[in-house]
Amino acid sequence: MSESTGSDSEQPDVPTIDVSEVADDATILDVRESDEWQAGHAPGAVLSPLANLPTSLGNVPHGEQIPVICRSGGRSSKAVEWLQREGFDAVNVDGGMRAWAKADKPMVSENDKEPQVI
Repeated sequence: MSESTGSDSEQPDVPTIDVSEVADDATILDVRESDEWQAGHAPGAVLSPLANLPTSLGNVPHGEQIPVICRSGGRSSKAVEWLQREGFDAVNVDGGMRAWAKADKPMVSENDKEPQVI
């Protein structure tokens, strides 16, 4: 695990984890929207769109490190920052679902189609 060193002053540094370090069956918090989730997600992911996160903390495991993912890393970075302030051990999955798919990690869909990242 490493600290991100992005130069975007709007995005504070948050802890990140490379997709290769996330177990294929890990519990992952997916903060994308429902249509993105239905098109394709990690098998152990739990959906909690970023806008709903403050009211859906019951979906977030407490007491263990939780990888957080979105399509490319922007929304999950915001989620990780917020979750850390709330006392959760959250890490941003570097590159998001795009990196997950590129690494040929397993994906499932909820729409009876071949899983894809949209």
